[in-house]
Amino acid sequence: THHHSTMNPKAQYRKDMTWEEIMADKLVTYPLTRPMCAPTGEGCAAAIVCSEKYLKEHSDIKDPLLIRASILISGRDRGVYDQDISGRGAEIAFRQSGLTPKDIHLLEVHDATTFGEIFQTSQAGFCKPEHAGEYCSSGATSLGGELPTNVSGGLISRGHPVGCTGLAQVYELATQLRGRAGERQVKGAKIGMHINGGGVVGAEEASLGIDILEKV
Repeated sequence: THHHSTMNPKAQYRKDMTWEEIMADKLVTYPLTRPMCAPTGEGCAAAIVCSEKYLKEHSDIKDPLLIRASILISGRDRGVYDQDISGRGAEIAFRQSGLTPKDIHLLEVHDATTFGEIFQTSQAGFCKPEHAGEYCSSGATSLGGELPTNVSGGLISRGHPVGCTGLAQVYELATQLRGRAGERQVKGAKIGMHINGGGVVGAEEASLGIDILEKV
């Protein structure tokens, strides 16, 4: 995500970093160093949502996107080996949309730390949990990979303006699906998904939202 942010003019941090630089930086809590943790900051984001009927009545609206799924679920004080909220939410979103992980062209996840990308990518069904680290480090989640993830720079580099982080993810999906992302554009992107959570209940988020958007 540090590399992706260098292509996003709206990112809070736009510095590319080597693995050696990241590991040598200030330790926050083992094994996470400072560049592995998202900075908080100021920001805002907005989305206009309307019905299909309204859209048909207003032909001046350009490049609309279809909401294939939009879900919000609550966390629970689960057992260590129980399914995580990201997995439960993704199952609902895929069922609601009639899609599968293979249909998603780009993904934005809540990477408050680098572990977030590894964990949520696997929990949402894009790879097996036991292979999640290998999957992400293979380049599969990089721009040009199998599942471009957090091409905005993610929370890690785009920034984490807490109250609007989820809508910032929606903005990135909309920018990509409309073909306006410039040098970080995901080629041929037609369907995008984002996962955003907040708060804490036991070992998982207190609430989590997922949207799947499609270019029309």
